Amino acid sequence: MIHFHTNSAEETKALAAGVAQAVQDRDFIVLAGEVGSGKTTFAQGFGKALGIEEQITSPTFVLMRTYQAPMKLHHADIYRIDYLQEVIDLGLLEILDEGGVALMEWGDMAAPVLPRDFLEVKFEIDEMNDDARRVRIRGVGATWALREKVLRDFVAEWIVEGDASEGEQQ
Repeated sequence: MIHFHTNSAEETKALAAGVAQAVQDRDFIVLAGEVGSGKTTFAQGFGKALGIEEQITSPTFVLMRTYQAPMKLHHADIYRIDYLQEVIDLGLLEILDEGGVALMEWGDMAAPVLPRDFLEVKFEIDEMNDDARRVRIRGVGATWALREKVLRDFVAEWIVEGDASEGEQQ
């Protein structure tokens, strides 16, 4: 697990841009955290880094949007979904077979139906500064275990000093 701290929405977007440099076609990324913690802000920075020019907004009411860029971005928000079957019915995993990368806001609520390999990004609002966020990124599965060093290289400037993640278990 890698720990980060950002002090503004712009810094959260910049962190997301670093993460975007490490993704590959068909990657699945879970965004977790309370309302207002930075999930959509992260998606905006991530999408911009992929070359998406249009404004990225939370797909809370439409559940999923696909943005065209050199690498497609499939952005889902399952906050309003009541049953795991509804997550399956979205067909996000099948859509990834056609290429692109998926970001799923509130994806931690769908843990039983997530793919075997994914990147989890968890956000917490800093109690001392409403604009600051504590962010933890954890690769799940063999794919991300092999790519953690590459990810660390792209986001090195955001890693919190003394990150003890080297010894943490996944």
